[in-house]
Amino acid sequence: MRIALVLAASFLASSALAAPHPRDAEIKDPDTKAWWQMTEALSGDDMEGRDVASPAYDRAARLVADRFAKAGLKPAGEHGTWFQEVPLQEVAVTEASFTLVRPDGAQAPLSFLHQISIRPTEDSPAGLEAPLAFRGYCAPADLTDIAGKIAVCFNTKRKGLTTAAQRIAAAQAAGAAGIIQVDDPGFTIEPYRWPAAYARTITFADAKPATGIPAMTLSPDGFEAMIAGSGQSAAAILKAGGDKQPLAAFDIPSRLKLSLSLARRDYTSKNVLGVLPGTDPALAREHLVLSAHLDGYGFGEPVGGDKLYNGALDDAAYVALLVRLAERQKGHGYKRGVVFAAFTGEEKGLLGANWYVKHPTVPKGSLVADINLDQLRPLFPLKILTALAVDDTSLGATARQVAATMDIQIRPDLEPERGLLSRADHRPFMDIGVPAIGFIFGFDPGTEAEARYREWYRVRYHRPQDDLTQPMDFDAATKFNSFFYKLTAAVANAEARPSWTPASPYAPKP
Repeated sequence: MRIALVLAASFLASSALAAPHPRDAEIKDPDTKAWWQMTEALSGDDMEGRDVASPAYDRAARLVADRFAKAGLKPAGEHGTWFQEVPLQEVAVTEASFTLVRPDGAQAPLSFLHQISIRPTEDSPAGLEAPLAFRGYCAPADLTDIAGKIAVCFNTKRKGLTTAAQRIAAAQAAGAAGIIQVDDPGFTIEPYRWPAAYARTITFADAKPATGIPAMTLSPDGFEAMIAGSGQSAAAILKAGGDKQPLAAFDIPSRLKLSLSLARRDYTSKNVLGVLPGTDPALAREHLVLSAHLDGYGFGEPVGGDKLYNGALDDAAYVALLVRLAERQKGHGYKRGVVFAAFTGEEKGLLGANWYVKHPTVPKGSLVADINLDQLRPLFPLKILTALAVDDTSLGATARQVAATMDIQIRPDLEPERGLLSRADHRPFMDIGVPAIGFIFGFDPGTEAEARYREWYRVRYHRPQDDLTQPMDFDAATKFNSFFYKLTAAVANAEARPSWTPASPYAPKP
């Protein structure tokens, strides 16, 4: 069986190399061309978006393992293989209807995945009908007279206001029958996305089943339909919420009626792990982790007639960069060992990375740092890199030193309300006390670079339009890839292991 898998992976690799590469003429640098060709292999339509545990994901994992092997890495998975199995459980909505029942008995449907969605759990009700009540930001003090009603809340991400988790906890504590969070159209630094690809919840197989009131999300136009007849202006409420102004509570004349059909299944998905052994007797037992996530969204609700979410820049391109670095280093190690990690389940909650830090395949104490590749968008010339956790560890100083030689300015995250520090695979390493860093292409406000960056998040982020035809600045990609190669060498060859800044709130407590 193992021989068959290796042969199949070799066939996939050779087929990918033989396939046409329509954008080669746009790329000047041979290394960047090889990187993009691997990106094509991982995010072409035949890879079907690499959804967690799908046959297409497994094909992609075998292709990455095969390329790691050809580059001279050693298997760093379980039982001498390239893979670490991550046991998962899934609850998915297979059918759903959401209907507003007006006071006169008239019914107005809300479009599932286009106007309203739900986070399914094992105890999600098959049916529910309850009155609706708008309660502003849904802080505990806002949730008066909510027992037995569905609390409708403004889904703010603004600093100093309630978080989604706080709103859900407060609504449940107040006896609400459910909660609906209305997206903030004014949060333009990361706009809401409709339609949703699907409604699925994936957790570790040994996790306690999620319980609690039904938690739903509503689009702004869905909110307008919901509060029709209340005498309230949806536009005025949404603008006031976006401006962090007080929001008045009111009961909504309509009731919400919902019905759900759910499917549950258990499965495993694979982290792909290889190691480049260290060359220095004193440092070889330490390991730098280089990570990116292999999973994508797979097939989902169509956008513009396309239902395949290829995930080219998020994050096939940066698994491809791990492969490219391994190939460049063939026969040439660093002083430290380097683990190359293509994680699964990032899009479902950083699952693969969280599993790895709890079950590392090298000694946990040997992990000195993680450099994570995600959230990178080479759409415009590279002059600025936002570095996440840049001032929390010595990795920030090392990144600045490398960047200074390349005319790249390193900046801290200027939009912390987006929560990017907690949304990618570097965060689980930080949570166990391992210094980590990630990067985002940066820009100055009001520039063409900002316009391209914002357009990407409006049009392509977690959408089928993140595909191989999208606009790219391949010179910028070349420059970032070179920065990554140099940063890896600087960290992997340094005599001192990366350290935490004493004032960092993420630093391990004594």
